[in-house]
Order: sequence, then C-alpha cells, then structure tokens
Amino acid sequence: MMQILGYLDPCDISPLLLVSKGVQKLCLDDELWKQHSFHQSPWYQALITRRYSRPEPLIFRAANANADEDEPDQSSPVADEDDEAKAQHQRRHRIQDMANWDPAFPEERVSWYDEYMQRSGPASINWMQTPKVTQGGIEAIIESHGLALYNPYNGDDSLGTMLAVSPLEDGSVCLWDVKGSRGKQGSIVAKSKTDILFQDAMNDCPKKRSKMIDSSISDRITIDNTGHRAFVAVQSQLIEIDLNRLDVVSRESFEWSIMTLSAVHAGVPLTVGTSLGIHLHDFRSRARVHHDVVERVDRDPLADTNAFKGIFDQTPLPPYASLSQATPTSILHLPRQGAPDLASDDIYVSGRFSNILHYDRRKFPVICGTIYSGALINGLTALPYPFSKADYERRQQGELSLEQMGHSKTQGGQTLIAGGAYSLKGSLELYGLSPDSMDRMTMQGAWKNRYTAASSTILSVANHGTKIVFSDGSGLLKWFERDGTTECRRLRIGHSRTGAEGSMFESMPGTDDVARKILSTQSRSGEGDRPNNDNILFWTGERLGMASFAASPLFVEKDFDMDDPEKSAEEEARQEYASQMRKALQHSADEVRFMGNLGLR
Repeated sequence: MMQILGYLDPCDISPLLLVSKGVQKLCLDDELWKQHSFHQSPWYQALITRRYSRPEPLIFRAANANADEDEPDQSSPVADEDDEAKAQHQRRHRIQDMANWDPAFPEERVSWYDEYMQRSGPASINWMQTPKVTQGGIEAIIESHGLALYNPYNGDDSLGTMLAVSPLEDGSVCLWDVKGSRGKQGSIVAKSKTDILFQDAMNDCPKKRSKMIDSSISDRITIDNTGHRAFVAVQSQLIEIDLNRLDVVSRESFEWSIMTLSAVHAGVPLTVGTSLGIHLHDFRSRARVHHDVVERVDRDPLADTNAFKGIFDQTPLPPYASLSQATPTSILHLPRQGAPDLASDDIYVSGRFSNILHYDRRKFPVICGTIYSGALINGLTALPYPFSKADYERRQQGELSLEQMGHSKTQGGQTLIAGGAYSLKGSLELYGLSPDSMDRMTMQGAWKNRYTAASSTILSVANHGTKIVFSDGSGLLKWFERDGTTECRRLRIGHSRTGAEGSMFESMPGTDDVARKILSTQSRSGEGDRPNNDNILFWTGERLGMASFAASPLFVEKDFDMDDPEKSAEEEARQEYASQMRKALQHSADEVRFMGNLGLR
C-alpha cells in the first residue's frame, strides 16, 4: 500500500483520508509527506538552481570530454557497474540534501502532512463573526482591540476547547470559538456587559470613566489558562477579568500608560511594560474591586477617590526598571531549557529603541545585558532549539554531512526571533542564545535578513510548525524556513469588508487589511487535533480573522446570519449590486487611462 501511495500525487492522496481510519493512518505517514515537502520546497529548488548555475572548471570539462570519448558500451558489465555506482551516489547525495533541509530537531513532534499543507496546499482567509450593536434601528460594528488565545485547563478540558479573547471598543470582552468545539466555528461564544473595562477603579462611578482603548497597542491582553483569567491593559490600568463570569476581578494602577504585556506563565509574575518602565506584577496579591454587597452602608462612596492621594502616599513604589527611551512594544519570557511550557528567569524587551534589553528576574531591576539590533523591533518569540549562523550558511549549500547535522542539532541553546523595521523595510532577525558558565544566557550568533524578508515593517512574528511566520505592513502573511532566509509561501489577507455599508471601493488596491498580531492555533498538547487543524489567527486592529489551509473558507459571514433568511438575501443582493457597480467604475477608469495615453484628454 505504501509503495502505491509513493507513486501518487499529493492531490490524489488527500481524498483517501476519508476512506477509513486504517487507510487514513497510512495516508498520513510522516515519511511520505516529508518527502513531498522536501521535493517541493523552495529551499531545494534554490539549491538545484545554484548547483546548475555554477561554472564548471576547465579541467573538469576536459576530464568529462575524455570520459565521453572513452565511454564503454552501454551493454557491457562495466557500464552496469558505473550506472549502479552513479545511482548510489545520487541516493547518498539526496539523503544528505534532505538532512541539510530538514527543519525539525530531535524529539520535536512534527506532523508532516500538516507541514505539506501549510507549505504547498491551498489557503483561504476566514473572518470571525463580527460583534454588532443596534441603535435606533441602525446596526453598527463593534471593533476588536486586541487578541489572545484561551485554552481552558491548558487544553485538557476533554473537548480541546480553544477560544479567542478580545476587548471591544464598547468596554466589553468577547470570546470566539476557534475550533468549533463549543458551537459553530468562528462564532461568538460569549460577550460581557459593556463598559466593564471603563469603570473607575475605586468605586465603579459612571462619572469617572475613560472611554478610550488605544488600538495601536498589540499586546494589551494576556491569558492565564489555569486560573481562567484575562489581563487587559486600558491606559494605565491593568484589569483582571474572570473568564467564567466575564466580570472584573481586580484592577491595578500603574504610574504610566501600559504599552505591552508578557505572556502568563505558572509560578512567575506577569511582566508589564509601561511607557517609561518595566514592572513585575504578581497578580496573586491583587487589589480587589469594591462591591456594594460587602461594603458598609455608612461608608462615604467618594472617600477613596481623592485624586491627590497617590501624590502624598508614603508607600514606596515597587521595584521597576526605568527606560531611557520610551515605549516598549514586546516582552518575552524565554522558555526554560528542556521545558518550553515553563518560563526561565530571562526576560527580553524590545521597543522603539535599537537594542533588545535582557533582564534576569532574580536580579530585577538590574539590566543583565543588551543585544544590539539597530532595527525597531515590534515582535519577539523564541524557539527552544539552537541556532548557528555558520551551520545554516553551510546547510544552504547542502555541505553538512549527516554526522555534522546531528551534532549541530543536539547542541544546547535557544533561538530568539525578532521582527521589526529597518530603513522602512522589514527586518527578520535570529539570535542564537546559550548559557555560559554562570548560567546566564549569552548571544552566540546572529542573522539579520533586511533585504528579502519584507518590503514593509514586520508587525508580528510567531512559530508555526517548523516554520517562522510573520505579518507585514503590506497586508501579507509570510512563512520562512528557520534559517530566516528562504521564503516558503505568502498569503494576502485581503479586505474584511468592515468599511462603510455598500462601499464600492472596499476591494480596490491599497484597502487591504494588515495583521497587527498573529497566533498559531496549534493546541499545547497537540494530541487529538484533526489533521490540518493548525491555522493562523490574526487581528487587524479592528477585526479577527484566520488563515486556514483549505481550498475554500471554513466559514463565511453569512453562516452567522442564517437565522434571518430575508436579511441574508438582502445582504447578498446588496453585495452583488456593489460588485457590479465596482466593475463599472473600474471599466470607466480603464477607458480614461486608455484615452489619456492616446493624448485625447
């Protein structure tokens, strides 16, 4: 059966997955799809091109010419031995090429069927259900102002639940079903009451609300999966939300506006980046919100609202690391070596400054070191495997032997991945980190791709399978090999149709959305996932969407409006009319340009 599958094209194997579980197991064979991924990879095609484009030295040309003149009869035993030796040489060469390309590390669990689909399969864009509000008979869209993923009990809830969480512009918090485990995939699961993010921290007084969420902040929300909590930054307040009740649990005020938040990890404080400093916030010792049911009746409701109280407060501020240059944009807790789900004591901070700052939580707020980038870094992520610039340069030429590849991949260390802007172009940067004799992480090598990564700023970066994925200011999602040089594929996000009702210009050039933040939907455990279920969830600054690897979208907007067929028919007719008018305007513009080229203006 496997021999037969080896002769089939990938497009002929995929339908066989539906035959039976036994056939599906055979069709998902990792070695089969790894071979397909390798032969169709741009890395391998570039290697072949480089080999054939090399000029052959004259001495080898003469030797080859003499060999052709003295070539034995094809039917002789000598010719058969030569053919066999040549075939063995080609097999060894192909095995070495595949080993140099192989992006996976020892003990890394990889689904090569998923890898093939993400690299070479069809792709489509899906838009999550849009929150809406109706006022005076007019329906308006509520914009999303952030993105985080919520995996209840770290994905061990027996359903494989994965929810997208976002604060909305009306001060509420909304949850979407990412994988369809609790309802229709892409639909809204729950939404809190409005204004819970805007109420005053002291007494929930409506007169003291600040109805403003800065949409320029990408990492304003982070999730505690075990405690079922969301932490949302609104101006200078850090608001803790109970995701079971969708209500505020606590609020913590900082001296300056919060610009970014780290991820939540077990046993370590949350790292908060304000406009002028880096803070460690232990949410286990939080300030509780006042509730009327437990307050004294004779208590003055305005007793704690004195605006000058903080000025004369003698309590010293908790330790924080001041920043000489304002505005951090990303904070990364480096994973612990050998336990990537846990955080080490190393904290890396990037922002609108040319260095990546390194802190040790044990010595905070003392800065441990810096990594000079020269670019303005917008996003950080980490790969719990080593990086060697010299090895990757030799691997691109297919020069490392199998033994050298094994040694290269088993060295200790991690990779810090950064994405940002340098001279108005995108910059994708990889830094090899390894512990020194004092158990401090130090940089061992760096690779900066500032030429072929992106034509505009890189906004967000993440790991996706055995690839690096990032979004840029041109509205593209791009996948690169782990060498940071070879592009695997790209996908344009397009327009989410969130503009004015009936707009005829929504699909014209220059109106595409950009992904401000991207996240992989791969479950933490990875077990129980359906094949080809690792997608890319993104936030455009206004709306949530998802890139999936299928010929058609997993869901469309009208899937969420099936309860009102008349409204759906009216919307379809409106879109058809707008499409026809758009084509007419484009045809008219083409005529004007054509006549202008003839000088008949």
